[in-house]
Amino acid sequence: MRCAAAFRLPRTLLAVQRPDAHWRHSVADEHDIPGFDHEHGDIDWDLSQMEDIEGIETLTLTSVGIDIGSSTTHLVFSKLTLRREGGSFSARFRVADRAILYRSPIMLTPYLHGTRIDTDTVIEFVRQAYAEAGLTPENVDTGAVVITGEALKKENARPIAEFFAAESGKFICASAGHNMEAMLAAYGCGAVALSKSNSSTVLNIDIGGGTTKLSLIRDGVVLQTSAVSVGARLVAFDANGLVQRIEEPAATVARELGIHLALGEPLAETDQEAIAAKLTEVLFEVLGGGAYSPLTESLLLTDRLVLAPDLAEIDHVICSGGVSEYVYAHESRTFGDLGPRLGRMIRAGLVMADRPELLNEPAEGIRATVIGAGEYTVQASGTTTYVSDYTALPAFGLQVIRPVLEAAETVQEAMQGALAKVDLSSMIPGLAVALSLEGQQSYQSLRRIAEGIAAIAELADDGFPLYLVLNQDVARSLGGILHEELELPRHVVVLDGIDVGDLEYVDVGRPLGATQVMPVTVKSLLFPAAVAV
Repeated sequence: MRCAAAFRLPRTLLAVQRPDAHWRHSVADEHDIPGFDHEHGDIDWDLSQMEDIEGIETLTLTSVGIDIGSSTTHLVFSKLTLRREGGSFSARFRVADRAILYRSPIMLTPYLHGTRIDTDTVIEFVRQAYAEAGLTPENVDTGAVVITGEALKKENARPIAEFFAAESGKFICASAGHNMEAMLAAYGCGAVALSKSNSSTVLNIDIGGGTTKLSLIRDGVVLQTSAVSVGARLVAFDANGLVQRIEEPAATVARELGIHLALGEPLAETDQEAIAAKLTEVLFEVLGGGAYSPLTESLLLTDRLVLAPDLAEIDHVICSGGVSEYVYAHESRTFGDLGPRLGRMIRAGLVMADRPELLNEPAEGIRATVIGAGEYTVQASGTTTYVSDYTALPAFGLQVIRPVLEAAETVQEAMQGALAKVDLSSMIPGLAVALSLEGQQSYQSLRRIAEGIAAIAELADDGFPLYLVLNQDVARSLGGILHEELELPRHVVVLDGIDVGDLEYVDVGRPLGATQVMPVTVKSLLFPAAVAV
């Protein structure tokens, strides 16, 4: 799900200017594609027409992440140092260093009643965090507001996100549904980085207050996500031990066990233990790769995760979320919920005598979705860009979806999988489809890709533009097939030579200079670089 608030880009970040005002660039055209002519040549670039970037080789930014979850709310401020990689015009700026400036206390997310978050308390908490960090919104360059879990269902969730986005004018606003929250956790806890660094298969289990999110990651790519109603604060207690919160999944489990559960009444410790044990049983049934009981089926929130029995195909498991603090014994205090019991039971199920390497520590536990937010990278499109109508530009805050073509039988299936990862069933305005193409492309292969994309794009009612971002220099060919041959009834913008992935957002500017190069700003949520094994 996407927040309507736009992410506005400072003018100084639109394009890179090199110290030498004139330089030459060899054009990379679409080579050896039957049916397409191409030319070679050198182009004189007059970069004096472009705007300076703040710093030629490095950028220093202040970022903030705000996480409003079903159980907890907290902030993290970071100082990011970005360094340009390579010497070419299209070189990316990547984070070379990240220093935590301030971590806020973790506040239990306040509710006025069952369907409404206490907005005033959340806003005051955030403002207090800014004050304690010695910062104001004007001091912050970039960031993200992330609303997740049961908090996302509350009636005023979107206005809260839009308040913070509008106040600064610089935020990615990502209201995360179950699948997107699973991806956020997988990146944030370091599971994706671990999988990529050692070419392994990693399972991330993010256990929060209302839900548990699962991500299956192979070679650094999130292949599947899922969610189930297993969480620490499905039932919660006040200081006197009286039940003050009952979510429907807890009521369902209590009925299954024959336990009386009512607001304002005590719940015996043996009954708390029984509910936690049943929730753990449900989770391990989801992880087991076998048949589900009727209870587990009723608590599943998304499509099921396809796993081999007994985690046989998994090299590493990383737990994150609030309950992970108990899984790894990082927290001993209780907060009036089932967290300590769930953490202890989940750890017992994951610590296998014959596989001591299975359970790994996360880079971040409870702060996995918020440890950093907002990384700017600046790129320029290749020289074979296709734009059917320039009224489609500029475009700001396009959320990237990334089909994994090699993991699906058809392009349509890959597109549907990419949409599902961000909790969408069809194309909507404000998306950019990122394709990572392998090997040399032929007309036939591009035609097959175009037909698959068109089949999904044509299902959308509104005639909003279709934005594609490619890693190879075949934008002109693919755009021509889509717009001129298949006559897709919408504007088509195809950029090449751009490297983007899951959880990133792009701004696309109007063409610059005689070469009509497209300035592209990539904004991504920033996560830890690695996890120790």
